[in-house]
Formats: sequence, C-alpha cells, structure tokens
Amino acid sequence: MRIDERDLKAAATEVGLSDEQVAALWKRLQERPDTESHFEAAHVAYYFGALLVIGAMGWFMTNGWDAFTGGELFGISTAYAAAFFLAGWYLWRRRSFRIPAGLLITVAVCMTPLAVYGLERQFHLWPSLDPGSYTRFHPYIDASWVAMEVATVVAAGVALRFFPFPFLTAPAAYALWFMSMDLSALILGKNWSWRQECEITAAFGVAMLFLSWWIDRKTEQDYAFWGYLFGLLSFTGGLSCMGSGNQLAKLGYCLVHLALIVISLLLRRKAFLVFGGLGVFFYLCNEAYTYFRNSIAFPFVLTLIGIGIIAAGVLFKKNEAALQRKVAGWIPGHAA
Repeated sequence: MRIDERDLKAAATEVGLSDEQVAALWKRLQERPDTESHFEAAHVAYYFGALLVIGAMGWFMTNGWDAFTGGELFGISTAYAAAFFLAGWYLWRRRSFRIPAGLLITVAVCMTPLAVYGLERQFHLWPSLDPGSYTRFHPYIDASWVAMEVATVVAAGVALRFFPFPFLTAPAAYALWFMSMDLSALILGKNWSWRQECEITAAFGVAMLFLSWWIDRKTEQDYAFWGYLFGLLSFTGGLSCMGSGNQLAKLGYCLVHLALIVISLLLRRKAFLVFGGLGVFFYLCNEAYTYFRNSIAFPFVLTLIGIGIIAAGVLFKKNEAALQRKVAGWIPGHAA
C-alpha cells in the first residue's frame, strides 16, 4: 500500500498524533532509500531499458558474434560490466536514484556468463566438451555451461553484499535454474529425456521455494520474490509438462495446486495464489474436455467452472483475513 503526506496526516489525526510528530515521521519516511519498484512511468522505463540491455547481450545475441575470439568477447563483456557498474555505483550514492542504480548493477552482473564464456573459449577451459556458440546457452542443456552459471550466482551474491537491491536475486535465480539441469549433466554425464528434465526442473523448483522461504524469514526487504517466482515456474512448469493419462496423477496435480493456494494464505504471497489457481483451472478444463468434448454440454460446463471460480474468489475475498489467521495457526510459532 502506498500513501502520500495527506493520507498520513489524515490517519495521524485519527490516532491523536500532533502536527510536529506527523512532520517528523514524514521527513523520516522521505529519507529512507527507495529500492522497491512501483508501477509508474519512470520505474517501467528503468526496468524496460535494463531488460533490453540484458537481452541484447544474452537472449538476442546472434551467430554473428561467433566471429569474435574468446578474448574479444571477454573484453566486450567486461567493458560493458565496468561501465554499467560505475554508473550504478555513482547513482547509488544518491538516495532518490537507488532503483536505476540497482538495475545498472544488475546489468553488470548479467554480463558474467559472457565474460566467463570468453575466457573458456580463449583458453579452452571447458568443464566438459566445447558447447559451441554462446547463442546455445539459453535454449540447450550442456555440462559446459556450469562454470558460467556458478560465476553468475557468485557475482550476484557479491553485488548484493554491497548493494542491497532485491532485483539482483533475479540473475542468481535464473542461473540456478539452468544449473539444476547442467550440473546434473556434468556430474552424471548424460543427456536427459524430456520427462527427466521435467522431474529435475520440478525438484529444483521445490528446493528454490524452500530457500526463498528461508530468505523471506531472515530479511526485511523482499529478496525472496524472484526466488519464489522462478521456483514456482520451475515446480509447476515441470509438473505441467510431465503429462499423464492417469486420473490419480491428475487428481494429485490438482491437490498440489490447491496446496499452493493454502500456502499463499500462510505466506501472504499472491504468486502462490496465481500459480495454484492456474493449476486448478487447467485441471478442471482438462477434465471438462476429457468427458464433455463431444457433448453439446461442453460450453455450459466451462461456463459453470468459470462461475464457480468467480464465486470462490468472492468468498475468498470476504474471508481472506480469517482464513489467513486460521492457516497461520496450523504452524506453531508462526505469527498471523
């Protein structure tokens, strides 16, 4: 919830605070560095620009970059990293620009995979076999990507030590997600089948969710958001892609996503509610399609499902606080 000075004064009058106390409180709030993003034009521009730079030097690189030697790739990436780091470091000292500063430092961290790749290519220091073009890093599993991913996690951790900016956890979470498959390929020396990849991804998602929950309990700023997001993407994505014609397995899929909705009440994290709700929705639609696809009743069944979901949302909103207190009471020592 965001408040302005007028909101604060109105609330303070109701609880009996003096004008001097309100002024001092507002001044103190204004002095706090803002590292939390909001949906406003400037913040959208900050993030969009940062993502364009990250994409340009990562997801959208073309095979034309194969013309560069490893040393040249290392030089280009480190020059980018240094420039963005210095700009971020300069802005970080100005409290009103902590968000663009943190994003610039995040961009610098995201240059790590390319820099490590350049060194590996220059000196032929692959953990396994030569993986080929850097453009294969994002779409393909390969044991030789592991060093790049480990270095990215380390770089993000070091940056977080000096610049407490929650978005820095995003490149670390992304690298850990890739590492879950590449590291297993390096250790066990095999290429995984599609189902095995799904199972590994789901297991990694569970591990990341537990790690994010632990971080969430230890920190005041929201460092857990990206861990929760990538954890849920990995876990629910892995489960959804496995596929099964077994009705018992499908029911288990639904129950797991219902459990995510319950967890959202406990953690007060809407991401769990969204992913849990989507999973239940997919299950219900799949069941409706399986049993009613050749029936004139199919549109009516889907309509009933939609109305049921809306009604469930209304009931949830009316009883949200009570449900949160009840669910929190199931875990000893958890504050409601």
